[in-house]
Amino acid sequence: VQLQASGGGLVHPGGSLRLSCSASGSIFSVFAPKHMAWYRQTPGNQRELVATIDSDRRPSYTDSVKDRFTISRDNSRKTVWLQMNNLKPEDSAVYYCNAITEPWPWGKGTQVTVSS
Repeated sequence: VQLQASGGGLVHPGGSLRLSCSASGSIFSVFAPKHMAWYRQTPGNQRELVATIDSDRRPSYTDSVKDRFTISRDNSRKTVWLQMNNLKPEDSAVYYCNAITEPWPWGKGTQVTVSS
């Protein structure tokens, strides 16, 4: 399975981005039961869990992104999204997605930079 994240970019504070992550090479029966997550990482720091979504599409969020980020998934497309609104400079990071348990090989992630 290869994870391809996209949708990052440079935005001003208060702006929005929608990240997408597709799991190529997987089949529906493998992807659908997976609890998926978005993570982010800044240089010199460990990867941080940002949001999760379980197989029943129930989301959870780290406190710093609650009410600003929304995670969603489409199992038929083997894709997970992260809608990010009201972005702050501290949201700047490389964003990755992966399964929470038995993760697949990490993809390259997508860079998000929030700056005026």
